[in-house]
Amino acid sequence: MFSGKSEELIRRVTRSRIARIPVQTFKPAIDVRYAVAEVVSHSELRVEAAPVADSALLLKSIDDATVVVGIDEAQFFDDGLVEVCEILAGAGKQVIVAGLDLDYLRRPFEPIPTLCGRAEYVTKMLAVCHRCGGPGMYTQRIVQSDDLVVLGASGAYEARCRYCFDPTEPEQPAFPLD
Repeated sequence: MFSGKSEELIRRVTRSRIARIPVQTFKPAIDVRYAVAEVVSHSELRVEAAPVADSALLLKSIDDATVVVGIDEAQFFDDGLVEVCEILAGAGKQVIVAGLDLDYLRRPFEPIPTLCGRAEYVTKMLAVCHRCGGPGMYTQRIVQSDDLVVLGASGAYEARCRYCFDPTEPEQPAFPLD
């Protein structure tokens, strides 16, 4: 989290729109943190996005004329997203996917790892560790919950480097920001 994945997705689909390339952007319907029908970055950049319940609905929602397909928060989609991306890419569409590759316990967060293995290009983005300022490659949950998915941003998670990440502390106080 906090690495700029959504911001990069927004940047890429916006460039395509400027070039008058037909674009559709999607997000999981469960992600209503900032907006229902937009992808919104932590820095408040926005782009219109259709909320969809699952990968099958996403595929059905693609217009024939669409050239670029953006998908945000892909870790919240079902594993069928892999096949959907294969179908879209096979049809000549450029598919841009943003999502977390690891969950809060540093386990592979499907379908992202499988998508990475099948992608022509992968850009791994790192946040800044909220504790020491190092490369924040892990997501530290700082609220108590046994659920795999706890939707939230600041206040629920922090970006952590490998040295500051501590899976043995299920609830940690948030690092105070100046």
